[in-house]
Amino acid sequence: MSGANQSSVSEFLLMGLSRQPQQQQQLLFGLFLSMYLVTVLGNLLIILAISTDSRLHTPMYFFLSNLSFVDVCFTSTTIPKMLANHILGSHTISFSGCLTQLYFLIVFADMDNFLLAGMAYDRFVAVCHPLHYTTKMTHQLCALMVTGSWVISILNALLHTLLMTQLSFCADNNIPHFFCDVSILKLSCSDTYLNEMMVLIVAGLVMITPFFCILVSYILIACAVLRVPSTKGKWKAFSTCGSHLAVVSLFYGTIIALYFNPSSSHSAETDTTATVMYTVVTPMLNPFIYSLRNKDMKGALRKVVAMGFSSV
Repeated sequence: MSGANQSSVSEFLLMGLSRQPQQQQQLLFGLFLSMYLVTVLGNLLIILAISTDSRLHTPMYFFLSNLSFVDVCFTSTTIPKMLANHILGSHTISFSGCLTQLYFLIVFADMDNFLLAGMAYDRFVAVCHPLHYTTKMTHQLCALMVTGSWVISILNALLHTLLMTQLSFCADNNIPHFFCDVSILKLSCSDTYLNEMMVLIVAGLVMITPFFCILVSYILIACAVLRVPSTKGKWKAFSTCGSHLAVVSLFYGTIIALYFNPSSSHSAETDTTATVMYTVVTPMLNPFIYSLRNKDMKGALRKVVAMGFSSV
């Protein structure tokens, strides 16, 4: 393969929402803008509440603040470009812009994946080894887990993006989503065997390994909860994991619906719904899921909001 990019395509067309009637596109623009603003505001409030309340300086909230930061970055990778294209009446994204979007999309998707695994391990230690929680979940271990996740995510994204620059794109430049992802491999007119193998092996390991860790953690948590004699004790133990389990279900459910279903069962509407859930709805819901059933978080958020109003 040539070391230089041989692409004759200078831009791609993001067709994910352009198939909708004009009136419906206007409605979708307002909806996406509202959800984006709620996502950014909600997650930033979570970060601010955790940073200002000393009671929340624990491993669980450390992971949660990182997850909120990643969710803001994740949704900011795709939504602003889609909104700008709508305002400009365009569906285009440059070749370099598409690869840049792909790179950051992979980084933040991988980070979501690793952080959810870290949070699952935190819940496993809290439920199964409560007396050793402070000695096992140290600040050093949490920082190491997050730093290692960033390194792996960045290297994985760099690998796929650099391999993508070696491909040729000759004719078809219509991307079926409203952002660039690995599906642009289907548009290449050169041999994509190496790219597909790397997606299957490396990206597969990056996604499957944390998911397997989450699965094992919850199997062990379930076994520990079932050994609790009282119903009240079982409910209390499970309630500490309920929010995280809801986020995990949303995150992996949409990924499976989008990338792991047989292509014959896909439709344009199904793909669009799955991409919206994956890139917009899940990051928006995360702060609500974690705060609505958490007394400490609700108290910290009330303090932050009160401080904001008092300073106005």
